[in-house]
Amino acid sequence: MSRGPPDSSHMLHKTQKRLVATPVLSKLARHSLTSFTSTSTHTRRLTKKSCFSLLQRCSSMKQLKQVHCQMLATSLHRSRDVVEDLLVFCTHPDSGDLNYAAMVFENLEGDPSLFLYNLMIKAFTKKNRFDYALMLFYRMRSQDVSPDNFTYPLVLKSMAGLSMASDVQKTHVLIVKSGFVFDRFTRISLMDVYSEMGHVEMSRTLFDETPEMCVISWNVMIGAYVKCRKFEDAISVYQKMVREGVKPDEATLVSTVSACNALGNLELGTKLHVRMHKELWFSVTLGNALLDMYTKCGPVDVARRFFDSMPTKNVVSWTSMVSGYVKCGELDKARQLFDRSPGRDVVLWTALINGYVQCNRFDEALATFREMQSKGIKPDKFMVVSLLTACARLGALEQGRLIHGYIQDNRIQLDAVVGTALIDMYAKCGCIDKSLEVFSIVERRDTTIWTSIIYGLATNGESGKALELFSEMRRAGAKPDDITFISVLSACSHGGLVNEGRRFFHAMKEMYRMEPKLEHYGCFIDLLGRAGLLDEAEGLIRNIPKGNVKDVLPLWGSLLGACRIHGNVEMGDRLAKQMLELESRNSGAHALIANIYAAAERWEDVKKIRRKMKDWGIKKTPGCSSVEVTGATHEFLVGDSSFPETG
Repeated sequence: MSRGPPDSSHMLHKTQKRLVATPVLSKLARHSLTSFTSTSTHTRRLTKKSCFSLLQRCSSMKQLKQVHCQMLATSLHRSRDVVEDLLVFCTHPDSGDLNYAAMVFENLEGDPSLFLYNLMIKAFTKKNRFDYALMLFYRMRSQDVSPDNFTYPLVLKSMAGLSMASDVQKTHVLIVKSGFVFDRFTRISLMDVYSEMGHVEMSRTLFDETPEMCVISWNVMIGAYVKCRKFEDAISVYQKMVREGVKPDEATLVSTVSACNALGNLELGTKLHVRMHKELWFSVTLGNALLDMYTKCGPVDVARRFFDSMPTKNVVSWTSMVSGYVKCGELDKARQLFDRSPGRDVVLWTALINGYVQCNRFDEALATFREMQSKGIKPDKFMVVSLLTACARLGALEQGRLIHGYIQDNRIQLDAVVGTALIDMYAKCGCIDKSLEVFSIVERRDTTIWTSIIYGLATNGESGKALELFSEMRRAGAKPDDITFISVLSACSHGGLVNEGRRFFHAMKEMYRMEPKLEHYGCFIDLLGRAGLLDEAEGLIRNIPKGNVKDVLPLWGSLLGACRIHGNVEMGDRLAKQMLELESRNSGAHALIANIYAAAERWEDVKKIRRKMKDWGIKKTPGCSSVEVTGATHEFLVGDSSFPETG
């Protein structure tokens, strides 16, 4: 005897029981279904026609859930076309609810159709929920539902989002076998996904084998090369496109201008600008791409003329122009333009503050930051790093601590970049224990952060600890670079560790295949000079590979300073004359040799040097220092008595 279908109340109870066990079901959905149970029996019976009408009139998930409960009570949930309408609403990117959509989908009776699979895969892919989208794709294949040219592009995007290179290749094989490789949309998606995953050669193979190319195919190929930083290839594809008579569109020009920008190819970029002007094309996106090119590749006044001619601007336009002035060191013009900007986001504020930091105007950087705070704008990670650099250079410990507190309060990730900036700031402010504390809690340590803490320890008199951390760095598998060795040699210099310094200096070439730069020679010569090994230091300088003679002047200056410390008048006299032959107006050399003569009580020679400096107008650059008083930083030159508490 056959068993009849369950009645509505039994079906509703059974469905609710299944739904409660479904992980993706939200609390709101369960509440809605339960609350309707008590009232559904009092509503008039829902028909298929009235159900369609109700679904069309739904404007919120709350209304849709009420309709769904009526469907369950009247068994309309078994009607596939009604359920399709229900899921169309649930998967809407603005008004829908993907968790509820998944709950409905998982409780369908019978296998879903291709339409429903595509609907769900599209919705979850658009919301970057790639794992669930791919689970649906694998399930549909197990149920012998064949994907189509709508399914494959969505699935490829999900695989790229999860960096599933091998799955992309397997899906590529499926696409070829099913014949969809000749579908334009699917082929373009394959090209785009391969470029996203860094396999631009596969994108090019698909591009070259495309029988009929549209402008989108060209755009994807040009964009692929730009993404992979193969800018010359991007321009080559654009030129081929023009030769074949394909008319470029806005996307073509934006990508090609970006390639011109990266290569400094102002000539082609200008031609693209002329073409845009002739064909009366303009969009803010294209205008911003051209403006970015002019600010980075051309004279800033040309960029400014183009900026002024733009019929429409947005905050990106203003930021590009401000950054252009910053790049040229014209901070006052950057500030004037900044003040005229109608809207200022954190990126624009960051551009100006970065400019002040890059031009060593650190006090203005911090003043601008305080101004930004008064406007209620919160700094992002990039601004925080720039501000910490300013604090480090000024020794503004109190301000640096406030920024560190902001990082903690706003849960800005303490990655290697932010960690390095904090370590450097605390080290330069003399708080090496705080630097070590920050270093200890950074999980992913790259070469830069290891280098920063080693240098911080070296400059704070902890040479032994610095070398211990260098050994730990090597054990951790981090590869030292040339800047790391500057820090290591500085540690040896500050600690007077001659043998260790000599060993590390030679290890650069012998173990790490690095050719020492002038900075490395400078550290090692400083070490030898401090130790009184003046002849070895002089021999080292004379054996430096030949280059610009003036490049080694700072090294001779360092050795001359060592001659003064150790009272070697003969070598100092010889080196000073040699330096002044190369650079007759070198104030440092004049001052050092005068001090050497004074230490040897050669007062007539001192007078000659002082008289020469006066006659030639040679002035020693005054020293500069800064002090933080109640959160404000004040700078002083040697001899300055402008501050009330000096003099």
